[in-house]
Formats: sequence, structure tokens, C-alpha cells
Amino acid sequence: MADNLASHPPALLQADDARAAAVGVVLVGDDLGRACFVLTRRASTLRRHSGQWALPGGRIEAGESPMDAARREILEEVGLELPGSSALGRLDDFLSRSQHLISPFVFWAERRAELLANPQEVAAAYRVPLDNLERPGNPRRDPLLNFAVLDTTVFAPTAAILLQFRELALRGRHVAVSHEEQPRFAWR
Repeated sequence: MADNLASHPPALLQADDARAAAVGVVLVGDDLGRACFVLTRRASTLRRHSGQWALPGGRIEAGESPMDAARREILEEVGLELPGSSALGRLDDFLSRSQHLISPFVFWAERRAELLANPQEVAAAYRVPLDNLERPGNPRRDPLLNFAVLDTTVFAPTAAILLQFRELALRGRHVAVSHEEQPRFAWR
């Protein structure tokens, strides 16, 4: 994969041309009392980013705030209705190669909240324990930032947002992630 990236210099991305999107790092407990985040597998029938691993979220509609869009998309995709008071904070915007300016928010959901994947948008929704964010992917095999999660690999932009969340929430330090490259399949 490194050769594949070397033949494509970094894109000159412009936030002015990007489509606005918002996602949520939704924190929720599991039956064992562990803190988890919600991760989805996008439906294979979607026109864009089908089958990819993602945080719940999507397009910001006209007149909608980024946080309201994230909350609406979380409800539509995984059935969690989150009040405005559930927002814990906001992470840095991430401009993707597919020309989405992603505004990530961190939310807290009730421990017993059930995830109900909307099959038109999400093939499956998972609770992933936060300690999974301590297991990086294989840097020898793949030079792109990634996490080994659920017996698969999650790449940027999702991995970049999760890295920033991990560093800020679990280690108390801010790291910039806007420079993190994405695999070619995420560019469209």
C-alpha cells in the first residue's frame, strides 16, 4: 500500500468546496460495565462509502447546526436519541479526501441504551470497548493510521477522529490529526 500512496501526492483539499458532515463518538456502556464507543458498518447499498467502518453521522442539512446534525444522524442510523445535554465536547474538524468537512462531537448515552441499526444506512452497529483504542493496526504491513477493532481494521478518517478522542479524553493531550492520510478506497 505504501507504493500506492507514493504515486499519489497529498491532495490540495479546500474546505470551501467540501460537503459539511457531522459524526458522533458516542460513549455508551456495555453489559459488563465497560465504557464503549459506537462503531457502524455502512450498508453495502449506499452510493458513497458503502461497506466502510464509520462513526454514526452524515450530511448537515440546510439550517441545521453541526451538533444537531450529528444527533439526528445518530438517531437515524443507530436509534439513539441523544438530548443536547449529552454532548461532552467537540473534536477538530477533519477534511476528508472525499471532500467532506467532518465535524466530530463526543456524546454520552445511557448505559442500557440499545443500538438499533437502520438497515437502509447501517449494516450493523457495535459497542467497542475503549481499550480497543490501545491496539494499533500493523504499522509494518500498512503505513496508514489504523486501529485493529472487531477483527478488522479501521482507517482514517474514522481512525483519525478516534485517535484524537483517545489522546484527549484518555490521556489529556491534544493531537492534531488533519494530516493523517486515508486509504484510496475512502477517497471517493
